[in-house]
Amino acid sequence: MRVRNGAHQEPETPCWRSRCSLAWLSKNKDPGSSSKRVSGLTGRDLLSVSDLSSEELWQVLEMARTLKAERGSEKWRGALRGKSLAMLFMKPSTRTRVSFDLAMSELGGHTLVLSPAETQLSRGETVADTARVLSRYVSAIMARVTSHEFLTDLAQHANIPVINGLSDLEHPCQAISDMFTVWERFGRLKDVNIAYLGDGNNVANSLMLAASLMGANVAVASPKGLGPRQAVVDLARKFAVKSGSTVKLTADPMEAVGDADVVYTDVWVSMGDEEKAEEKKRMLSRFQVDGKVMRAASKGAIFMHCLPAHRGEEVTDEVIDGERSIVFQQAENRLHVQKAILLSIL
Repeated sequence: MRVRNGAHQEPETPCWRSRCSLAWLSKNKDPGSSSKRVSGLTGRDLLSVSDLSSEELWQVLEMARTLKAERGSEKWRGALRGKSLAMLFMKPSTRTRVSFDLAMSELGGHTLVLSPAETQLSRGETVADTARVLSRYVSAIMARVTSHEFLTDLAQHANIPVINGLSDLEHPCQAISDMFTVWERFGRLKDVNIAYLGDGNNVANSLMLAASLMGANVAVASPKGLGPRQAVVDLARKFAVKSGSTVKLTADPMEAVGDADVVYTDVWVSMGDEEKAEEKKRMLSRFQVDGKVMRAASKGAIFMHCLPAHRGEEVTDEVIDGERSIVFQQAENRLHVQKAILLSIL
């Protein structure tokens, strides 16, 4: 996570990339960067869960709890007055768009929704020039992008905070919100057992990082060839050593859920993977979360899904509409965590 020096200042070097971002770590193999311990989050990027220390993530969760309890209170209505957030969407969005838009609005700030087709990006303007221009207009950028490389390029050349609203590598805001939901439900994160079944995608990547950072045990069950990124697994295991948790990969969904307190899944075919849809559905058919899977989990286990759900594929109606499902509480919490992230960074 990179610390900014304020608006309207061009970077002195061609790369201000966060030394703690996963993109940087995968090239430099140095998870011990001192910049992770920078006091305070103001002015910093959030490109990866790994941009936060466990202490900083706890600060965000505790702030989210306060904000949820005090939603509508006058004390927060001007907290981001005069602040603006450019929201760049290269992919469709419901929860990310609504939660960030409402978060800024309820805190007194303003949002500007952009898509590449509505900007000069569609006519060849570089990401670097776009980042420099937006840095002179707005307080921060939230980008939901097709490529993590686009995101890191944006952050490299902007001198305002950049937030990852989703990339092909990670979905950190979702994972941070998921940690809040699990904490809210169980009163702790330490030693909670989380089982993720399905495609080892961006959600799985960020969930592994967040869980291992906070001391929760995570087991990911995916078929061969559809597991999480190895660089993410390696980093999550380093976090787990420090937090006293475990990270397990398996090709057996029933093994993953054996002692699970949380059973989590996501769509089998992510946006942009439509050409692989039939092959992925075939490979993932054994990983559907149904009543049998939930009965194999711990007695008090809950079901989570970041949504949207493809009912009848990764999850059955029986599960997602059942009494163990907390998917709508999970969705609501995106708003409160988005507020906490924005207040921390801005």
